[in-house]
Amino acid sequence: MPPTVIVICGPTATGKTKLGVALAHAFQGEVVSADSMQLYRGMAVGTAQPTLEEREGIPHHMIAVADPGENYSAARYAREASACVEDILARGKQPIIVGGTGLYIDALLTGRDYACAPTPACRAQLQRRAETQGLPALWAELQSIDPQAAARLHPNDAKRVLRALEVWYETGETITQHDLRTRALPPRYAALTLALTYQDRQTLYRRIDARVDQMLRQGLLEEVRGLLDQGLESTAMQAIGYKELVPVLRGQCELEEAVEAVKRHSRQYAKRQLTWFRRKEGIWWLELGENPDFSAAIQVSTRYLQEKGLR
Repeated sequence: MPPTVIVICGPTATGKTKLGVALAHAFQGEVVSADSMQLYRGMAVGTAQPTLEEREGIPHHMIAVADPGENYSAARYAREASACVEDILARGKQPIIVGGTGLYIDALLTGRDYACAPTPACRAQLQRRAETQGLPALWAELQSIDPQAAARLHPNDAKRVLRALEVWYETGETITQHDLRTRALPPRYAALTLALTYQDRQTLYRRIDARVDQMLRQGLLEEVRGLLDQGLESTAMQAIGYKELVPVLRGQCELEEAVEAVKRHSRQYAKRQLTWFRRKEGIWWLELGENPDFSAAIQVSTRYLQEKGLR
């Protein structure tokens, strides 16, 4: 049997951090963040990185581990987060995965390898061919090499068509063959997964709006200004709460308009998170009321995990 980890997931602003810390106290655990933006340094406010006070002495991993100028990936996360999990297990502690980035959680739990990163020469050659021959020609080539992949992709989906061809030219294995092979592998970890949400969607949305207001009070605009002063135009700057405020600092829109956009995009993201996790089997959902009793939620969650064999 693979080692067991606790996973706490769900949409933003539902109290995952608080529950993760409480369960870490109950089960001698350490937290491994599964948030694709909290891993960047210098973005503590806008990504809601847990403060030292909120951590309550519990070690937290995979927070502020990358420069915001880097482009991170699920493959890199799975590699680095699994090293954290293995270290926690080796010390006799309980790993607790906490976050709302479903792709990262899946990558960590399954342990599937990712198709190799392309060499710059291969990628450049394919991009030149796309420019000179046209993308439909490359899609037709993919159709002859990997008809299943081609059938899933639109002929104008440049990113995925080129990626499928890269995998073939770099490895001699089609991306379809790679996916089938890796999906047949047993999971790296057995997961006891809890998901937090609110019974009333509007309650969740109000909490999201309140969190955005709090971030502004905590200095989000100044944080964005600092990143811009460093000349950053990276993937990290496309995070919700950052991309909307950049035009404010450039005099292109009013702060009030930008804040409303942050709130709207955050609510939309929460909806996508709910859709992702609702599709998953084996998740134990904890639905909170308008005035949540977190002490009761912690007790119920602890009892659930104990019933599943954790002590």
